[in-house]
Amino acid sequence: MFLKNFETELINSAILLVVFIIIRFALKLVIKKVGHTSGINDARINLISRYATVALFLIFLLFIAYVFGAEFKDLAVIFSSVFTVIGIALFAIWSILSNITSGIIMFFSFPYKVGDKIKIHDKDAPIEAIIEDIRAFQLHLRQDNGDLVTYPNNLILQKAVTLVQKDAIEDFGDMH
Repeated sequence: MFLKNFETELINSAILLVVFIIIRFALKLVIKKVGHTSGINDARINLISRYATVALFLIFLLFIAYVFGAEFKDLAVIFSSVFTVIGIALFAIWSILSNITSGIIMFFSFPYKVGDKIKIHDKDAPIEAIIEDIRAFQLHLRQDNGDLVTYPNNLILQKAVTLVQKDAIEDFGDMH
């Protein structure tokens, strides 16, 4: 009885699922290609792919709800309410959100990569170190004395940065 009553909706849902899988596959390929041509490590590529998959999945859920008869105005009220609650909840942790957003921006436009030695021109605490890892929230920087410095992604986009040496990690040796 259920299959007969919702036959059209189930067929449309199956079509949407196939489209979702194709778009997700294509998106992952594009992100991988951009990541590899930019010299970004696989962990960051996978992280950005997960972000894109979650965003795509939320859009997929919106379309599925519409296919099963939800009105657009009802969906707009639900999504605006959900995003309002999420926005209020995330306001308390805005720095985490800004670091994640900065990490996504850095994935596509950060001119430095793992292994490069950079100098961060911070008037209070200038840092000269090798980029050891670029994570979702921060950079891991290894100084010449072996100290590990974690530097927030949102701050690295606000400071002037100079490339001191490209692929300096080869010269760094086994200190880390």
